Formats: sequence, structure tokens, C-alpha cells
Amino acid sequence: MTQSPAPAARQHELERTDARGAIYRLAAVALGYPLEETWEALADGRLQQAFNNAWQALGNAPWPDLEVSPSLSDLEVGYMATFVHGKRGKPRVPLVASAYEKLIGGETPGNYMLNVQAFYTHFDLTAAVADEGHKDEPDHVLAMLEFCALLCHLEAQALEHNRDAAPYRRAQRDFLARYLVPLLTAIRASYAKASQYGLDPNLAHLVETLPDWTHFQQLALERQVGPSPRPGDRKAKPESASQPMWG
Repeated sequence: MTQSPAPAARQHELERTDARGAIYRLAAVALGYPLEETWEALADGRLQQAFNNAWQALGNAPWPDLEVSPSLSDLEVGYMATFVHGKRGKPRVPLVASAYEKLIGGETPGNYMLNVQAFYTHFDLTAAVADEGHKDEPDHVLAMLEFCALLCHLEAQALEHNRDAAPYRRAQRDFLARYLVPLLTAIRASYAKASQYGLDPNLAHLVETLPDWTHFQQLALERQVGPSPRPGDRKAKPESASQPMWG
């Protein structure tokens, strides 16, 4: 019979879970299309401080003191030139996984997105950023980041109410391993070839650090709930949240 962690240990787990969720949410804000409030939060350091608080709560190095785009217009121009514009109408650094052939592994983009959507459907969700113009892009990095933030929230709720958090941890582990870590790694590699278009240094730092950070989270989850199944070991195709995909 598995024993529940002692209250102090459970509180420590809860704090770390909240910090992970905060980083996913903040990353989704930072990598979304620049809004005036986003630039203001960068300009006065609130966004960097929020990252720093969550980052250090997990034992990471402090967020570096980086320059900020001097205006919202500059922030927009750098973002658009990096993540939206490019040759023949294709972004220099795509933020959707289906734009990277090596990620979809011979699948059609449609099938790949259906597989990503299966994770969301299991939790009765559509793409997490539907209100930001990505309703039909479940493989967009913003949708994936928001989904991981949700899983952290559900994990934290389980810890708060002394319930088993393992199913949410297994879902995070698998989603990171299959989708988010590979996408962030591809984005970083793509950005390395297109880093001269004025992307805000804080966003550039996020692009550089998120792949390793998420991979570290995946490994930490594997230590808690075991390794991810290898391809072909288990093919879960749930139709609703009532099915035990990670139970």
C-alpha cells in the first residue's frame, strides 16, 4: 500500500508544482503575440521577476538581467520577423509542431494534430489558447504550454486534497516526452539560424532555456512515476476523461 507523503513533504511538492505551472503560464504569455500589457510587464521588470521567482523556487539560476525592446512596436517587429514572417510565406521559426517534418515522423499533419488533441480531449479540453487565434492548432506551442499549466493545476489540486497526483504526473511526463520537449527543441534549433531579426532578448533567452528546462521536468516526473512508455508499448485512444489513460 502506498503511503501519502508527510504534510511537510506534500507542501514542498505543492510549492514545486505551483512553480512549474507558473513557468508554463508565463512562457505562454511571453511567446504569445505581443500585447501592450506584455511589453509593459517586460519594460518594468514584472514579467522577468515572475519568471525569476518560479525559476528559483525550482532550484534554477536567477533570471538574467537582459535588455528589453524599447517599445511595443519594436517588440512586435522582432516577434513578427522571427515567428510569423519568412520566405515564401512560411515563418522563419514556426511555433507549430506540424511545420517540422522531423517531429511528425511520417504522419500527416492532420493525424499528428489529432494525436495531440487526444490529450486535450481526455481532459475535456479544446486547444487551450482558442481565444488567441489558435483554435485549430492544437500543436501550437502556446496550446501545449497552457495544457501543461493545466496539468500542473490538476496535480496541485490533488495534492491539496490528499488525492493521488500520479495520473496527472504521468500525463505531463508523456506529453512532455512526445510533444512539448521535441517542439521546443526544434524551435530552438530553428531560432539558432534566424536569431538576427530583433527578437526581444528575454524571449530569446526563453527560447534557449525552455527545451532543457522541460526535459529536466520530464526526467523529474519519470523519477516520480516511472519512465514514459516506449513507442508501441501502449497506444491509448481515449474518447472521454472517464477513461483511465494515465490512471
